[in-house]
Amino acid sequence: MCRWLVYSGTPQLLETILYKPAHSLIDQSLHSRLGVETTNGDGFGVGWYAQDSDLGSPAVVRETGPAWNNRNLREIAGHVRSALFFAHIRASTGTAVQQTNSHPFRHGRWMWMHNGAIAGFPQMRRELCLAVDPSLFGDIEGSTDSEVMFFLALTLGLEDDPPGAVARMAGLIERTGHAHGIAAPLQMTIATTDGTSVWAFRYASGGNARSLYYSSRVDSIRALHPDMSFLKDLSEETRLVVSEPLGDLPGVWNEMPEHSYGEVRPGADVLRPFAPS
Repeated sequence: MCRWLVYSGTPQLLETILYKPAHSLIDQSLHSRLGVETTNGDGFGVGWYAQDSDLGSPAVVRETGPAWNNRNLREIAGHVRSALFFAHIRASTGTAVQQTNSHPFRHGRWMWMHNGAIAGFPQMRRELCLAVDPSLFGDIEGSTDSEVMFFLALTLGLEDDPPGAVARMAGLIERTGHAHGIAAPLQMTIATTDGTSVWAFRYASGGNARSLYYSSRVDSIRALHPDMSFLKDLSEETRLVVSEPLGDLPGVWNEMPEHSYGEVRPGADVLRPFAPS
């Protein structure tokens, strides 16, 4: 499986989040505590939205090697500042280790990353790919189930209704899997964004979904840890969503309930139940 991280809030250098925490994503690439695999070395990727830019489309850098010793990632992280970025470290579930299979995936202004798998994907792949809108199909670059899920969600209305589109995507995968005799076809934690809001989903057909956590409100963390000086510069809307906590400070991390989704957005965030449709 994989580990991933979303940061949204006060602009930060990528290295502040990627490298500096005690149990950073870079540390997790070698020493994951909650993942299926301890080591996540089958590629990595980061994506971010440029500050004060009208580009709309995010920048994405993806590689096939491990994150823990990549000099280019270290260089980029020390010079890129963003208010919203995705980061992902990969442990392949069977598809090739190649650049086009590293996350996050991008289409227009949208990014997408996934931890989990479609059980029986080789048997279902043709049917699922044929369900992708023909106008989008040519933009699929790799061979992962994760990217097919992204393009199915785009086909099913991601740009207009992200929760509904992901529910329809999950429902399609489950119906297809059941037709092939697969009892529990889908295991997923997913993050997707349009550059303004972030949606995160935790779901598994058979329960026991992969781990997912979100950070507490900044004002609550300040009250618990008044000696943490770096908190004074963070806006109240700063949030992290992570596959596993970046440290052990009490009161900072909250486990997202199974079969739920959250939206990080300007104003009040939301946490709601999730079910395939």
